[in-house]
Amino acid sequence: MDTLAISPAARDALQGWLSHLKSLDGKAGHTLTAYARDVTGWLAFLAQHRGGTEGLAAIAAVPASDLRSWMAAERARGVSARSLARSLSAVKTFTTWLADRQGADATTILSARGPKYRRKLPRPLSVDAAAAMIDTVGDQARDDWVAARDVAVVTLLYGCGLRISEALGLTGSTHPLPDVLRITGKGNKTRLVPVLPAARDAVARYVQLCPHDLTPHEPLFRGTRGGPLNPRLIALVMEKARMQLGLPSTATPHAMRHSFATHLLAAGGDLRSIQELLGHASLSTTQAYTAVDAARLMEVYESAHPRA
Repeated sequence: MDTLAISPAARDALQGWLSHLKSLDGKAGHTLTAYARDVTGWLAFLAQHRGGTEGLAAIAAVPASDLRSWMAAERARGVSARSLARSLSAVKTFTTWLADRQGADATTILSARGPKYRRKLPRPLSVDAAAAMIDTVGDQARDDWVAARDVAVVTLLYGCGLRISEALGLTGSTHPLPDVLRITGKGNKTRLVPVLPAARDAVARYVQLCPHDLTPHEPLFRGTRGGPLNPRLIALVMEKARMQLGLPSTATPHAMRHSFATHLLAAGGDLRSIQELLGHASLSTTQAYTAVDAARLMEVYESAHPRA
C-alpha cells in the first residue's frame, strides 16, 4: 500500500495512537511496529478504495462494506487468517481510540468478526523430558562455565516460568537469587516469582565458574567474550540437546515456560495463581497456555467456583 495516500491528519492520528500505547500501555517495540504496519495498511487501503483521503471522523465510522473489502483484499494478496485477525485487532484498537476523540460511532468496525483460524496450542515437554533437557544442555559446551550458564538459564525457564528475555534481563544484582524474584515482563507488568532451590543452586554454580566480572548493573548471563548473552545461543544448545534426546522441534526455550505452567496445573495448582506467576493479563491466555485435558480443567473449575 502507498503510505502517501494517507492524509497528514491520519498520519498524525496514527502517531498519536502509537505514542499513547507506548507511554500509557507500555507496549513493546516489536508490538508497536506490527500495529503501525497493520493500521497503515488499513488507512492506505481506505484512501485508495474511496478514491481520496478521508477525514478522521469518516475513518472512525466506515461502513461494513469497506471493512469487508479490505479483509477480502488482504486475503487475496496471501495474508493468512491468523495475520488478518491480528491486523483487524489493531484496526479495532486504533478505531476505538480515534472514535473517542472524534465523537464518532465505531460500532461497525468494533462489531466485525475476524476470520476463523486454528490457534496453535503450545506443546510442553513431559516432566521427565524437561529434566532430561536440563541435564543434556549441560553436556553441550566444552567450557565448564558455559555449560553451567546454559543449565542455569534453562533451569530458570522451567523452574520459574520465565521468558527467555526475562531470564537474560537479570543483572548481577540478583545474585544470590532471593526466595522471590521481582520480574518485569510484557507491558512493563511486574510480578513476583518464587525461586526453587534448584534454580538458585544452578545460578550460584554459574557465578562461581564465570570468568567475567558480574557487576550489579550489568547482565548476569554473559557470552564467551563477556558481552550480554544472545538468546539464540540458548536456542541452539537446546536444539542440540533435543536432537540427542529425540525430542520434537517444538522443544524450544519457550516450551520450558509452557511446561512450567502445565506441570503446575497438573500437580494441583489453580489457574488464577498460575496466571499471576506467568504474568498473563487474561486468564484465557493461561488456559490456552497449559496443555491439560478437559477433565482436569473441569476439576479445577468445580473446586474453585463459588457455586460448585
